[in-house]
Amino acid sequence: MCGVSDLRSDDHVRGPEGAELVVVYADFTCPHCALAHARLLEREGEIRRVFRHMALKAKHPRAVPAAQAAEAAALQGAFWPFHDALYDDPGRIEDPHLWALAERLGLDVDRFDADRRTEAVAARVARDTREAVLAGAMTTPTFFRDGRPTTIIPFATSETKQRSGPLPNAGQRGRTYEQ
Repeated sequence: MCGVSDLRSDDHVRGPEGAELVVVYADFTCPHCALAHARLLEREGEIRRVFRHMALKAKHPRAVPAAQAAEAAALQGAFWPFHDALYDDPGRIEDPHLWALAERLGLDVDRFDADRRTEAVAARVARDTREAVLAGAMTTPTFFRDGRPTTIIPFATSETKQRSGPLPNAGQRGRTYEQ
């Protein structure tokens, strides 16, 4: 197992400079990732989050196409709005829904559709996924702080835990999603 690489120029980063950096490997088709996303939003402004893909086709046939769609949106400056929308409505990841989302976000839909099918976009998603596996990530979501995997959602406070409680099946997955 190796550590997670430092911040890259093409990383998707959200949060203030100087805040603790947390790298999240996730999949847009994963219900645990959607719940983790909601919990991380509760800590918005207190952490600096990096999203990287861990899209495994074997886990869900739409994982890779959803990740590639997010990367195509990123090429038009809309990664985070697309990311948030996918997690807000996880049942809508088939192509017609992705096109409608791109249109709703004001993207050039023809360019979006062409970009998501390029080798460069596929390579980006594959690179993130490969790095996740090499770093020791075995499930989604996986969080890294200081280059090391952590089994908690970063920065959960007692107030956050009280509002949101543990993730469903957290014990079955061998994870603790709160402090």
